[in-house]
Amino acid sequence: MLKKFHISKNEIGTDEAGRGCLAGPVTAAAVVLPEKFKNSLLNDSKKISEIKRFTLKPIIEDLALCYAVTHIEPLIIDDINILNASILAMQKSVLKLDTAAKHIIVDGNRFKPMENYTYDCIIKGDSKYMSIAAASILAKTYRDEVMNLLHEEFPMYNWKQNKGYPTKEHRAAIRKYGITKYHRKSFKQLPEQLELKI
Repeated sequence: MLKKFHISKNEIGTDEAGRGCLAGPVTAAAVVLPEKFKNSLLNDSKKISEIKRFTLKPIIEDLALCYAVTHIEPLIIDDINILNASILAMQKSVLKLDTAAKHIIVDGNRFKPMENYTYDCIIKGDSKYMSIAAASILAKTYRDEVMNLLHEEFPMYNWKQNKGYPTKEHRAAIRKYGITKYHRKSFKQLPEQLELKI
């Protein structure tokens, strides 16, 4: 069972998904759980199966005191970089919440101050704290749903399977078909890409 930071109803857990992808949005969620929330399946989204993630999604949505999800699209990622886009997605999710909670616990080691909020960054927080784990599950499942839809438009990249991550299959498709409007142009799409020397 994951730990609680202090009193769950007074904290906001937030996490993102898709930071390392070559295509699609970066997605973040923010969640406030009830004080006595418990679920034995709940863990870091990367450590449980897709079936369990989608089993947990409606449970979290039904039992959370509130939650919110934000997608930041590739054009913005390219404009402000992936770190800033990830933080922006988390901040926007926090601001959507209908809660009096003003303390945020963030997965990872980077965040930016928000007016009227305090925060703590927690390394591997999605495997330690329930509200962060819940945010991890929502961010991952909502992003996966987006990538499944984008797959229908560009099935040759098999985003339904790889979700935009830099798999061998995905990179082989980029070599064959080039990139789409959903690819992040600021990312190194292929490992053999070289900097132009002047």
